[in-house]
Amino acid sequence: MIRSLQLNAETIQTLRRIGWGGLLLLAAIVVISAVERKEASPASELAVEIEPLSENDFLINGQDVRLAIERSFGYRLEGMPIGSVDVKRLEQVLEAEPFILDADVYIGSDNGIKVVVVQREPVLRVMDKNGLNYYLDGKGIKIPLSPHFTAKVIVATGNLPPHEPQFLNRRRNSLKDVFLLAKLIREDDFLDAMIEQVHVSNRGEIILVPKVGNHHIIFGKFESAEKKLKRLKLFYKEALPYEGWNKYSEISLEYGQQVVCKKR
Repeated sequence: MIRSLQLNAETIQTLRRIGWGGLLLLAAIVVISAVERKEASPASELAVEIEPLSENDFLINGQDVRLAIERSFGYRLEGMPIGSVDVKRLEQVLEAEPFILDADVYIGSDNGIKVVVVQREPVLRVMDKNGLNYYLDGKGIKIPLSPHFTAKVIVATGNLPPHEPQFLNRRRNSLKDVFLLAKLIREDDFLDAMIEQVHVSNRGEIILVPKVGNHHIIFGKFESAEKKLKRLKLFYKEALPYEGWNKYSEISLEYGQQVVCKKR
């Protein structure tokens, strides 16, 4: 009798294990079936969100992003099976676009494809000696001009070489010089509000053009840049308000610790 009860208990335990195994198998089948149905279902709307630049501006719009996707894939993603949408490749395609710094793509519960784009921020506009016209971002990456918006940044002109991806690693390069100088100017709110153009002469001399006053600033070679800008800032704040903004035609920062001016 006791042995019979033990057998019955063992049988019950076995049946329980089989039951739980069956439930788990059934649950796995249901999940796999749901995933397969999800992957086979068509993608719905492609929604594009673009984060604005610091001044709430946009170099690109949603239509630009959609066209970039269609140009790369050769077709619209709406209506395609969700399982055939390669999210990783889609992100890589968008991040290869010159206006886009970063792209995140995910599929929503409603089968919508959501694209979130971070734009490259222009910090300098370049008009080089070959007539090329473009922006540079904070890492020196080249950005084309936008049909939607003109960034209000310092303009670099004159004897500038063509852009190359590794120009910041060059020992001597006038594009590198004006890029680094523009960065120093942008880091100072006062100077950033004052200077609108950096020009490189045929002799390699850097000349600054201010937004206020009818004069230009001889910066000279890209040497002791921070000290020169400090002298210029001090001169602008303490001398020019008393002398008058139009008294001088030229302000030179080339001579040691002095600011040398040429009257009209």
